[in-house]
Amino acid sequence: MRQTIRPAGPLSGVVVLPGDKSVSHRYAMIAALAEGPSKIANYSTGADCHSTLGCLRALGIEVREEGATVTIEGRGLEGWRKPASDLDAGNSGSTIRMMAGLLAAQPFESRIFGDESLSRRPMGRVMTPLTEMGARFEARDGRFPPLTIHGGPLKPIDYTLPVASAQVKTCVLFGGLFAEGETIVREPMRSRDHTEIALREFGAELKSKKGVISVEGRPKLTGRDLVVPSDLSAAAFFLVAALLIPGSQLVIRDVGLNPTRSALLDFLLSIGAKIAILKIESVNGEPIGDIEVRYSPVRGGLIDKELTAALIDEIPVLAVLGAASEEGLTIRDASELRIKETDRIATVADNFKRMGIDVEVTPDGMYVPGKQKFKAAAFDSFGDHRIAMAFAVAALRCDGESTIDNAEAASVSFPEFWNMCISVQL
Repeated sequence: MRQTIRPAGPLSGVVVLPGDKSVSHRYAMIAALAEGPSKIANYSTGADCHSTLGCLRALGIEVREEGATVTIEGRGLEGWRKPASDLDAGNSGSTIRMMAGLLAAQPFESRIFGDESLSRRPMGRVMTPLTEMGARFEARDGRFPPLTIHGGPLKPIDYTLPVASAQVKTCVLFGGLFAEGETIVREPMRSRDHTEIALREFGAELKSKKGVISVEGRPKLTGRDLVVPSDLSAAAFFLVAALLIPGSQLVIRDVGLNPTRSALLDFLLSIGAKIAILKIESVNGEPIGDIEVRYSPVRGGLIDKELTAALIDEIPVLAVLGAASEEGLTIRDASELRIKETDRIATVADNFKRMGIDVEVTPDGMYVPGKQKFKAAAFDSFGDHRIAMAFAVAALRCDGESTIDNAEAASVSFPEFWNMCISVQL
């Protein structure tokens, strides 16, 4: 699919985004382990989160969908059934990595695979701790999908993450639900804590203090009614678009404002963005609020170390903002970008060159000089949803009509993106 994008005048209006991907995945997986039904409102419409639902159905879990509301009939810790065929994670790294912790504890063998992009993403970081817990794996070249998981009893471990990763942390905690005793995860820096919040909501005994998270095995989890916050990572594209286009003013409703995710807002405010939180409330333990953003020139700056880890998904669109900033943007310690759906350092740089934007690429990041002119171009998403949406935002600032090839990639996380882009243009 080729999408045509024309330069935009001021953006205006109220934006209501789909549910947060990270929270949706976790609610669905834990609901399938709980006893009784869970009703999940504002479940993500993205293909990734529906890959999770497909895997749960294949494991014998009843899943009903009514619009963006999903009802899951939980069968308890012992209720999953051996799938009749391989489990398909699609493009979703979250699905395959977090499900691995649950499948490793089942009394049956399973095989989980993904699309061509997911098949290139290494799984060693989840296989290592799960093997220590007693799981057995077979993987292509020892570390790539498809994964064959020989399920069985797991033992609790005390595991220190070599690199902060919410997905790996979740995988180990999920395995720990089935182990007799206390499973402990130690993280070198704080990662998003949606799993901890969700497990407590469902009734697990979980402790978290100063980077040490522990869960007691064999809990009785109970089905719940839940509301998924709107996705802050999806909001990033509209925040940057409003900051780029003079005269813009947007209100983004009911966005998840979890402190482990709010580094995006903190960074934008620190470089001069006009952003305000209009209201905030707690829903199922997650803070949710409305965000107002107005056009404002920004200084640019540096993203490195812990900030890079916190902003890893938003870096492509922040790089676009950096090209329009006063001082430019330097990104370091971002080698993780090399193993996302694409090599996002390379695909960002490729699209920048198409639009005449200077960029200096490093092994673990890039420097994007500021005050650059955005020229219309023929972009390519390379099949990566965040690249598609980042350069759609760039195209709104360009000096003429642009196109994006493989634009359908946006549906992995945000199927409504293209229509929403049109709806906020005056």
